[in-house]
Amino acid sequence: MIVFRLGRIRTPQGPGMVLLLPFIDSFQRVDLRTRAFNVPPCKLASKDGAVLSVGADVQFRIWDPVLSVMTVKDLNTATRMTAQNAMTKALLKRPLREIQMEKLKISDQLLLEINDVTRAWGLEVDRVELAVEAVLQPPQDSPTGPNLDSTLQQLALHFLGGSMNSVAGGAPSPGPDTVEMVSEVEPPAPQVGARPSPKQPLAEGLLTALQPFLSEALVNQVGACYQFNVVLPSGTQSAYFLDLTTGQGRVGHGVPDGIPDVVVEMAEADLRALLCRELRPLGAYMSGRLKVKGDLAVAMKLEAVLRALK
Repeated sequence: MIVFRLGRIRTPQGPGMVLLLPFIDSFQRVDLRTRAFNVPPCKLASKDGAVLSVGADVQFRIWDPVLSVMTVKDLNTATRMTAQNAMTKALLKRPLREIQMEKLKISDQLLLEINDVTRAWGLEVDRVELAVEAVLQPPQDSPTGPNLDSTLQQLALHFLGGSMNSVAGGAPSPGPDTVEMVSEVEPPAPQVGARPSPKQPLAEGLLTALQPFLSEALVNQVGACYQFNVVLPSGTQSAYFLDLTTGQGRVGHGVPDGIPDVVVEMAEADLRALLCRELRPLGAYMSGRLKVKGDLAVAMKLEAVLRALK
């Protein structure tokens, strides 16, 4: 028991009977037994782009009751947040295979890092056990199966179809409402020197793919204005907008007339990788390759736009 007499702390009392002066003494009980808590599973992106759900079990005890009362207001919450931050920083630096194979080593490192912070609070962590709940997305360099998300696949086919046709030997470009499928088992032999046409940037194809799908229902569902800043390979930045606030919505080159609700920034190569399923949207955001300025909840409403492309 920590006793305060007229606001001044006294020597810890107990266990056993403790005499207190009414209206003069105040006290706070401190449990010195070993306790445990769990860090709830959270989504993290590893170094190789994998997205996994990871949690941890932590056991701790208080070795200095005076420090535990005087240095931090909510000891349990502070310790839990410290453990979660340490776990996030440690896993972001490691690939998925290392996380799965060296959980004990990572747990020992987390134990040391957490104790470096909590010792000043009179608390010592005795044990940390890392728990990988599930792998939500495989690493980017691992082979992916043929089960592609139809929304992103259609986007990729819309504005990469022209490049595929040129490589295939100058076949006529399909219409805006048709999709030409190329066999992946026996791909046509590419011609020497054949390259995708550089006249139309990748982002321009995205705009062409989005325009026919805009509608009043989509505007009512989203109700937000987006600005896309795409970094081209030359280093220059090109701006585009998607306005879903009035009418049937509109999309175009440049900045919107008003202030956008969300500004999205990403490289053109990352945009191509995103639409070709070489990069997942969640992994792109968590790894920093997709940057969002503004309300993240509003940015997530872009999923409604993608669903409209089905």
